Amino acid sequence: MDTLDAGAGTTTPPSQTLSRGIRALEILADAPDGRTTAQLSEALGVHRSIAYRILRTLEEHALVVRDAGGRFLAGPGLANLARGVAPRLQTAALPELTLLAADLQMTAFIAVWDRQHCVTLVAVEPPHGVGTLVQRPGSRHRFDAGAPGIAIQSALTEARWEQLAPGRPYREESRAAAALGYAASHDEVLPGVSSVAAPIQVRGQLPAAIAVVYVRNDAPVEEFGLRVARAARAIESSL
Repeated sequence: MDTLDAGAGTTTPPSQTLSRGIRALEILADAPDGRTTAQLSEALGVHRSIAYRILRTLEEHALVVRDAGGRFLAGPGLANLARGVAPRLQTAALPELTLLAADLQMTAFIAVWDRQHCVTLVAVEPPHGVGTLVQRPGSRHRFDAGAPGIAIQSALTEARWEQLAPGRPYREESRAAAALGYAASHDEVLPGVSSVAAPIQVRGQLPAAIAVVYVRNDAPVEEFGLRVARAARAIESSL
């Protein structure tokens, strides 16, 4: 998908049931301890019977599972679906993410652009990173907040950006990142949390970003930035 508003202007109404099912999966993906039917019905704003029918359908496809206490959690079927998203990028990125996480003792991840958001595609935590921040695959944050969005935007010309997102600003930080080869952000997504990211050019697709996330410290961000940029170039070479 090349535009942020590819569905804009269509007259066909979306499927409410499908939309609710997808939203239920998003809620469960962000709930490691699961949710009860009552909790999900409240989050969706629907009657418990509707929420239960949605959950039962998802359960039949292994997209959700139920624990011994009756709470619903994200199921193994989601992993099968996730493997089909940019599989070449995931394969090329995983070794570099593993090295990067170990070198910097930070969680390293790949972020992709999903209209208004950056979405984590795959993440690796450091082997001995006690107290490191967790970045779960599927988690999302606003595209205009944080280093991954800056890095992705920096890989696009301003003319191309205007085509993809008419009227949305091209950040000054993206111009700086284009010159440096990496982007940094502090306190934009979560207070006290910093991120460094570098763009990855993927043939035939919009750019992605490789990033690390950490609790802000006094280490020079340039050191992190150059290391993340080297990982981005290595992934591009593998692709």
